[in-house]
Amino acid sequence: MLGKKTFAPEEGSTVGKPVDTIDTLIGHKTLFKGDLEFTGGLRVDGQVQGSITARDDSNSTLVLSESSEVEGNVSVPHVVVNGTVKGNIKSAGRVELQPKATIIGDVHYKEVEMALGATINGSLVCELGKPEASFKSVGSATSTEKAS
Repeated sequence: MLGKKTFAPEEGSTVGKPVDTIDTLIGHKTLFKGDLEFTGGLRVDGQVQGSITARDDSNSTLVLSESSEVEGNVSVPHVVVNGTVKGNIKSAGRVELQPKATIIGDVHYKEVEMALGATINGSLVCELGKPEASFKSVGSATSTEKAS
């Protein structure tokens, strides 16, 4: 390893530093059915059948352990995955895919870190601010030019 980078949000970004505490835990033998909304830190060791969404778009963090399984979309600013997600992930901040991560769906991210062994069956979509392109007509004649 060359060194661990620290999270530095873009200037003008509303996404803050990831929280470093776990406020809510879904245990290893737990099956949660339905959509889940949270703030702060959420760790899932069990199963979730439904979408997981952060109420705020600034610093909420989702940690999916090696034994976790999520069947639904995930929309959280910061995501750490070492389990299975069958759905799309959308992150306004950072996505970290650890060695046993399996994603069956698309991953939308601003920053991504993927360890050897992690798998994605879907698309990786970078959501950085894309500058607007200005197009010029190439090879077209203007009304003041005369054709020869």
